[in-house]
Amino acid sequence: EEGEQGHFLFELRTIADAGLVGYPNAGKSTLLRIISAARPKVAPYPFTTLHPIIGVVEFPGYRRAAIADIPGLIEGAHRNLGLGHDFLRHITRCRILLFVVDVAGSEGRNPIEDLQNLRREIDLYDPMLSERPWCIIANKMDLPGAKENLEALRNRFPSIELAAISAKTGGGLDSLRMKLEKWLESFPVAAVT
Repeated sequence: EEGEQGHFLFELRTIADAGLVGYPNAGKSTLLRIISAARPKVAPYPFTTLHPIIGVVEFPGYRRAAIADIPGLIEGAHRNLGLGHDFLRHITRCRILLFVVDVAGSEGRNPIEDLQNLRREIDLYDPMLSERPWCIIANKMDLPGAKENLEALRNRFPSIELAAISAKTGGGLDSLRMKLEKWLESFPVAAVT
């Protein structure tokens, strides 16, 4: 008996325990380089990361977690601007979303507005995805203005778990590792589609 022939289009989605979500130059790739053995390209210009990169973070007791560095999102990503759908589809398979924000507001950014805009983009792309557990990683604590903005971020999102770090200097990374382990334990593996 003769078999069937056909043309098929398969969509590959990265599977990870957590996804690093943020605007370009928020420090996602630098963070992944420091907390894992992954070696994403890091450069001082936007869109250095064009494809998701997975890093494995190791915890005591031989436990591990896969963390995905998702390419930077831009406003309008839900409408596929800046390859938004190509980037957003990879976070659909993450248990927890880790929003990395430039808390210092360098390059004229506002960390509160950035976080609100990123959350809105995800909600407009997939409302179910915006209900996924999420935490904040406030990066660039080594820069001027970071402490004031961190306080404002905490006041705006008082019930959301937050880790303040400097991926560049390594400040706060030990605390982040402990929090990351706790966050992942708090949100056990569920059916992620």
